[in-house]
Amino acid sequence: MSRTVAVVGAGVGGLCAAAHLRGLLPESDKVVLVDRDFDGVLGLSLPWVLRGWRRADQVRVRPAPAALPGVEMITAEAKAVEPENRIVVTTAGELRYDALILAPGAALNVSAVPGLAEALETGAAGEFYTLKGASMLHQRLSAFDGGRIVVVVAGVPFKCPAAPYEGALLAADLLTETGAAEKGRIDVYTPEPLPMGVAGPAVGESLVQMLSQRGIGFHPKTAIESIDIARRQVAWTGGGRGHFDLLIVIPPHRAPDVAANLELSPAGWLPVDARTLKTEIDGIWAIGDATQLMLPNEKPLPKAAVFAEAEASVAAAGVTRYLGYSAPEPWFSGDGFCYIEVGGRRSAKGTGNFLTEPAPEVSLYEPSEAFHREKSGQEAAWLSRWNG
Repeated sequence: MSRTVAVVGAGVGGLCAAAHLRGLLPESDKVVLVDRDFDGVLGLSLPWVLRGWRRADQVRVRPAPAALPGVEMITAEAKAVEPENRIVVTTAGELRYDALILAPGAALNVSAVPGLAEALETGAAGEFYTLKGASMLHQRLSAFDGGRIVVVVAGVPFKCPAAPYEGALLAADLLTETGAAEKGRIDVYTPEPLPMGVAGPAVGESLVQMLSQRGIGFHPKTAIESIDIARRQVAWTGGGRGHFDLLIVIPPHRAPDVAANLELSPAGWLPVDARTLKTEIDGIWAIGDATQLMLPNEKPLPKAAVFAEAEASVAAAGVTRYLGYSAPEPWFSGDGFCYIEVGGRRSAKGTGNFLTEPAPEVSLYEPSEAFHREKSGQEAAWLSRWNG
């Protein structure tokens, strides 16, 4: 009897999960991949769009059926899951499944901060978590002729723990190129005590030093309350205001509806077993940015593509065994890495294991052109794999 495995979301995790499933399951079983538009972007490319090293048309991920042979691709938005009926409710109708992998990513929630949506619409603020936003922010920074740039982390958790600091460093690099660096100042504000806090204090302090070397101010434990675009001011929780000429915001993130509607956690994220990626619901696994995977130090695993890719093979193996077929024992190692662009086409690299007890063991290696080339190679391989 033929079974159907559904995968929701065609980001890094979903694409890899669908490909792994097709390689593990017999041809008689269906693998169905559901995505709103199958038009994405690799997150590691967005800072390069901000900097001007990539154009929007160079970094799109548009997987064609030929990239996923044997996988049925349905263009629709997944709205909810009915576990009792084993149905995914989509804008194209109901999809019945025997097993399900949820990989819907994380959504931006600009309405969570009063004034943020208006600031983005008017150009008083910019973001680089979307392709359009990164392209527009590059234009704003290229035309910047002086003043104060404020980079704000507007809420946690957010995708890519290094991104706010990478964005600040690349903005400084671009202003140096345009000649505006001496006419302006960049300051970073975050509710975190240190950058990339989950990786440990040594990594965080090294990043603060990198910011300081470029003349970028770092202001920890500072949360945003609202934005007043008429006065070009940010109001901080607990009192105080800060002036800006250009605001760069890491927008608050939220769980997508298809995850939040399951009500598995107060914030809507999907709690999973740290090693198998199973949820508490029979027949459902979750991977990537929508998950809440708790580490031994009781902090959540960072939301990053490198983890989504590794989790995809684990969940696919789990599903395959669940359906009664042979597959490797599902086991997520917790190994991960990320590149941190510092400008001058140089990258630092953080790498380690995040499931080590009692806390992650992560090392940060000094910036180099070699790491930048390594990241470029990773980008090229991914785009070639899915775009052909």
